[in-house]
Amino acid sequence: MQQLAKTIQIVRESRQFTQKELAELSGVKYSTITKLESGVYTNPTLDTIVKISNALEVKIEHLVQTQTELDLFIPPPIKSSKVLNSKFTFIDLFAGIGGFRIAFEELGGGCVFSSEWDKYCQKTYQVNFGEIPHGDITKISEKDVPDHDVLTAGFPCQAFSIAGKRGGFNDTRGTLFFDVARIIKEKRPKAFFLENVKGFANHDRGRTLATILNVLRNDLGYYVPEPQIMNAKNFGVPQNRERVFIAGFRNDLGINEFNYPKPVKQTVKVKDILEEKVVASKYYLSDVYMNSLREHKKRHEKKGNGFGYEIIDSNGIANAIVVGGMGRERNLVIDDRLIDFTPTTKIKGEINREGIRKMTPREWARLQGFPDTFIIPVSDAQAYKQFGNSVAVPAIKAMAKQIINIINKNENEKDNNG
Repeated sequence: MQQLAKTIQIVRESRQFTQKELAELSGVKYSTITKLESGVYTNPTLDTIVKISNALEVKIEHLVQTQTELDLFIPPPIKSSKVLNSKFTFIDLFAGIGGFRIAFEELGGGCVFSSEWDKYCQKTYQVNFGEIPHGDITKISEKDVPDHDVLTAGFPCQAFSIAGKRGGFNDTRGTLFFDVARIIKEKRPKAFFLENVKGFANHDRGRTLATILNVLRNDLGYYVPEPQIMNAKNFGVPQNRERVFIAGFRNDLGINEFNYPKPVKQTVKVKDILEEKVVASKYYLSDVYMNSLREHKKRHEKKGNGFGYEIIDSNGIANAIVVGGMGRERNLVIDDRLIDFTPTTKIKGEINREGIRKMTPREWARLQGFPDTFIIPVSDAQAYKQFGNSVAVPAIKAMAKQIINIINKNENEKDNNG
């Protein structure tokens, strides 16, 4: 049992969970977890072991393997029937809270591997998908990533130290794109779908994107059409959110043409995603804070800047939701349904009587196209961060559909000619 306790600790830490978080996820008492890992509790019940193994997403037999075996590789989450019955497989890198996964699963895909280092995102992911993503991708060998048809990644934008005009595979070392590239190089998926912020196209005077395209096309051997900037507002969500989409197809598939998805005719307005019921008073701004926002905006307007808060027309679309930089204040709404103006949090002054409030985390989720069935198990602060950093699911799904369709069309043509 001493080895079991040590193994539980190793797997827990690899999933980047504290003892308290494991207790919350498993339903096992916190005191039991601490006593078990410290060796004080040496005879856990089978029920306790089952609960812990389910929370850690590993089979019970993995928890009783030797420490030497465990050091070599932390076992991946158990494959679900959804994966076994899927039309195609994909991996979810820099997974966040699973926006890519929702889109690809809705198209019949099965996720065979996910990676996300943020423990709060891992918690949200686990609650919604039944598995905890692997942690830091830089510490995971590309050989341990399962085979897959499509690689997806919304990786961070980082500059490269480039010796020549166009950087190559080795020039990307030390960046998170390198981890994407080494997995593509090892596993050779049929296709990939990469997503990044709009500014990525001109990052470091365009050299960042040029290097990435050079690596993908020439070093890794993929057909990569010119990246395009796609706006979420054109795909059924009322948010002005522009992102760079990059698709790629393995050269031996013979694919040499790709059409990016066209905007849908569906028009959605901010009022369509607002809460149906009266929201809590904590989302309403205080009169003191509103005055400070107005003064802040006046100062910037005098300087000729467009910075500051903004109240969104309910018949229009929202600004891009972002983390920090007045992300919430740039998407305020008028909601005059509040009757009880008693503050439930510590504020300066009183709740404003103009009906001005920030959007709720659920409304941000809707702006990103997440279904209302998506569970938000974290604090508001973490939820705003998670949805602000996430992808717009409908835009991802439209792009994913194009990628899967062209792969299927290519394979059907080969079958007919074969």
